Amino acid sequence: MSAGSDSILDAFLYETNTLLEQLDSIVLASEQQDSFSQEDINTIFRIMHTVKGSSAMMEYNSLMTIAHRAEDLFAIIRDKTMDVVPEELRPELFDLLFQTIDFFRQELEHIENGQPLTEDIDTLLQKVNRLIDQIHSGGQAQPQQTSAAEAAAPAPDASNPSIVTRAGFPYVLQIFFDEGCGMENLRAYMLVSSVKDLFAEGDFTYEPQGVDSDPATADQIVESGFLLFFRNQADRDAAVHAVTASGSVRSYQAIDQPASEPQPAAEPAPAPAAVEAAPAAEKAPVPQSTPAKVSAASAPQTAAPQKAEGTHHHKESLISVNLDKLDHLAAVVGEIVITESMVTASPELKGLKLDAFTKSARQLRKLTDELQDVSMSLRMVPVSGTFQKMNRIVRDMCKKLGKQARLVLEGEDTEVDKTIVDSIGDPIMHIVRNSMDHGIEETAQQRIDAGKDPVGTIILSARHTGSEVIIEIKDDGQGVNYDGVLNKAIRNGLAQPDVEYSHKDILNFLMAPGFSTNTEVTEYSGRGVGMDVVKRNVEEVGGTVFITSEPGKGMTTTLKIPLTMAIMDGMEVSVGGSIFTIPIHNIRQSFKISDSDLIRDAAGGEMFKCMGNFYPVIRMKDLYQMDSGATRIEDGILIWLDAGEHSYCLFVDELLGEQQVVVKPLPSYLNRFNIKSSGISGCTILGDGNISIILDVSNLCTYAL
Repeated sequence: MSAGSDSILDAFLYETNTLLEQLDSIVLASEQQDSFSQEDINTIFRIMHTVKGSSAMMEYNSLMTIAHRAEDLFAIIRDKTMDVVPEELRPELFDLLFQTIDFFRQELEHIENGQPLTEDIDTLLQKVNRLIDQIHSGGQAQPQQTSAAEAAAPAPDASNPSIVTRAGFPYVLQIFFDEGCGMENLRAYMLVSSVKDLFAEGDFTYEPQGVDSDPATADQIVESGFLLFFRNQADRDAAVHAVTASGSVRSYQAIDQPASEPQPAAEPAPAPAAVEAAPAAEKAPVPQSTPAKVSAASAPQTAAPQKAEGTHHHKESLISVNLDKLDHLAAVVGEIVITESMVTASPELKGLKLDAFTKSARQLRKLTDELQDVSMSLRMVPVSGTFQKMNRIVRDMCKKLGKQARLVLEGEDTEVDKTIVDSIGDPIMHIVRNSMDHGIEETAQQRIDAGKDPVGTIILSARHTGSEVIIEIKDDGQGVNYDGVLNKAIRNGLAQPDVEYSHKDILNFLMAPGFSTNTEVTEYSGRGVGMDVVKRNVEEVGGTVFITSEPGKGMTTTLKIPLTMAIMDGMEVSVGGSIFTIPIHNIRQSFKISDSDLIRDAAGGEMFKCMGNFYPVIRMKDLYQMDSGATRIEDGILIWLDAGEHSYCLFVDELLGEQQVVVKPLPSYLNRFNIKSSGISGCTILGDGNISIILDVSNLCTYAL
């Protein structure tokens, strides 16, 4: 039971988050055009309908209520086109949608963290209701219909004073909601919306009116119940299903009243068709047929099957899989690769001529390589999802900071491991915020005076380079004020006033914990939390961060991160009797040198000159205090390594060769020994069953400084 509930909850969260991302991108793009296309309107209506239904199933009433009311809003826009929204109301419409998206995301975060949902939704609900009223007041069609219906209503029936009669609607449903459920008026309105999905508005009416906008009607509903009036009995019987399916309904009663005037013979005829269409409308996951009532019947009937067929094909071509299952698959495939290496490299086979075995072993290696590639590709996802979220950040900051800027996305289809994509979302967000807050000039006039476009540009790009992906965030703002950063670093004790620092050193101060150039705390900066988080999160996934800047031209932040953390290309090296693995992408070159090529300083440190620069040398044997290993420089080999902005050389005994290895994390109990800071990131199992330590080149460089 618990496992099933968790599975349903995971599916709900995944589906709703996906819909919200789609909704966010639609609203952002439409805001640029100051209008919604008819296709976008239909899509937003379907999204709200889906969120409403799934939230009702999960009994998340606050989500359901807001989604239902937003659905009603777009039902009006869908039926009457975007022209029904006056130009002056469109900015309010876009802002309201963004507030709704933020509300949904906040509630989903509460659900994920096991926190109670927000009960006070009146403020957001009133905003939606007010906007609907403003749209209605522009058209004035709905108020006229309501007033006409009220005028036609005769006095209450003396035989049953609690029931109000309506001329032409003799079949009544009286509904009572659960005691103390609250918001009875909104629950009644949601029930009316469900009935609207079944019948045309002229086939029924309800009492009290104004349940969508008048909270005072809740008391009337508690006292006398909510009344639904129907023209014919078949419609009322069909509506019973919507009533029983509605939440918080305590009881209902069917009441027949004598008609005050004869019913037209032609009116009951459409009822069977309407009732017959009702189950189809309820079962359809995407209610495409609803707008068909407004336009001609023949066109939607021909278009709907084509849409449904395309959607059906799309659903068959994609499947969502729990990430834990993919992790387990990768682990199993890794074990298969290791076992295959152990079998084919068995010492017992040395010296034997086994042609058939060798042929089969080659085929097995080919298949295991393909299996490994497929299992890794399952975890690869494009960075477009993370990139698209930055559009919203730029949009919101432009409004709150009063700046003009646009975000340009490049290389959105670049694929990275799912776990890495999740880890780089926050770093990219911090950098984009930093570019907006510190980079882009305060006013458009300042940019014009500097000979720039009044609208600033932030470029977010991604590209592959071998086993790495390069992500760049570049702005054309004012760049880094080197003197200002250095002075702040001196005041914070990060720099010495009598030392000359290069521009690279000054930029590194920006990534120091607690460092901020803002003099006051704002919503986006000033607390010293940002670039240090970027550096820490990127380094946790094996990546590096670079910052470059030119005053007056802008700043560029570059993230170099591995494509995946589960598998890597490594160079195996030996030191004494131990084998270590170095990531291939960190190796620039290897040398065989003599002792005379080394330069020693007064403290006994060794350096090697290459291409006009001097690089410190780390001897693995001395670093890890190993008993055996090469001591003379001529007996070993020097490997030139690149670790972000630092480069150094590593002295080992021998290069054993390149190999694709499966990364195994170290046991958690070793964390208390602070092994990662010692230059060890994990381990891998070799073909002969021995363990090879994987070196963390970035942390190892601290011993060379």
